[in-house]
Amino acid sequence: MKRFLFLTVLASLASLAQAQSPRVVVLDVLVENLVSYRLDVTDPTTLASAPRPVTSAPVRAFQEFIGIGDIVSVNGKPARGVWTNRGHTFSFSPSAAPGQAIANVATGNHIECSWDLYTAEGTFVGRLSDRGISGHAFTSGGGAFLGATGEHHTGPRGINPPLRSASMTEDPSMRMAHGGGTWQVLLYLTPAFWPEVEMTPQGPAIMHENFSLVTPANPARPGEVLIVRAKGLGPTRPSLRPAGVTRFASNPLEEVNSPVEATVDGRDAQVLNKAGWPGETDLYRVDIRVPAGVSSGNVLLQLTAAWIPGAAVAIPVRQ
Repeated sequence: MKRFLFLTVLASLASLAQAQSPRVVVLDVLVENLVSYRLDVTDPTTLASAPRPVTSAPVRAFQEFIGIGDIVSVNGKPARGVWTNRGHTFSFSPSAAPGQAIANVATGNHIECSWDLYTAEGTFVGRLSDRGISGHAFTSGGGAFLGATGEHHTGPRGINPPLRSASMTEDPSMRMAHGGGTWQVLLYLTPAFWPEVEMTPQGPAIMHENFSLVTPANPARPGEVLIVRAKGLGPTRPSLRPAGVTRFASNPLEEVNSPVEATVDGRDAQVLNKAGWPGETDLYRVDIRVPAGVSSGNVLLQLTAAWIPGAAVAIPVRQ
């Protein structure tokens, strides 16, 4: 009887775990100057030689291609980066035209993609790799996205204007000058690490400048600077090693490499400092200024790192 109850409990826990959805964040990425260079020549001396736009020969099965595009924004905010893909044309279809690939479903080509994302100022944040036929699954991540899984799909704006199909004889150094398509893509990520505020028995580890804890008896005030003890903010400069590998130095402080943002009561809060907490391995110090106009009472504070939002915590504020 005890064994039966034990197995029943295990089965219930397994069902509960399966019923829980993974925690997913969406990065809305805009890619411009999208060009697909197609291998339509056999003479390697002609590759990347033409300074003018050159339209590719008609597409056929087994044709190799390489796509290149510029990442210009993430979640509506300016960013930089490079998207590339490579693959072979198949255009699978139950009613394949001559020169295309037949299959019992209609789907696309076999493609591998790479995403290198940077801040608007040109600081490298992280990279992602994926592969697939229609939707693509992420196979690896690095930098701020170390260990992330997920997939990507084209967003509702699609590819508009459409990408430009060019011969590989076209000089790719002229891609931006010649222009190409614009693509909205949604990256659905399940990060291995999420930004979060450290919790203490008294509540969130958010302190005044004298390091006293923010509590109902000692609330925050609009305009003052708060010190937040946070986790999951990713690599720090200059080493860019993953968090948890070594202890953070104190002289000089190791600055968090990823962009870090904060909101208080739904208002943008100025981030004054973001660094690894000296002597810790995955604990960070983020100094923020409480924005003017914040409501009195318990308000929500939320951190975002590498465009990944953390869970909001409540803090008391008094005018």
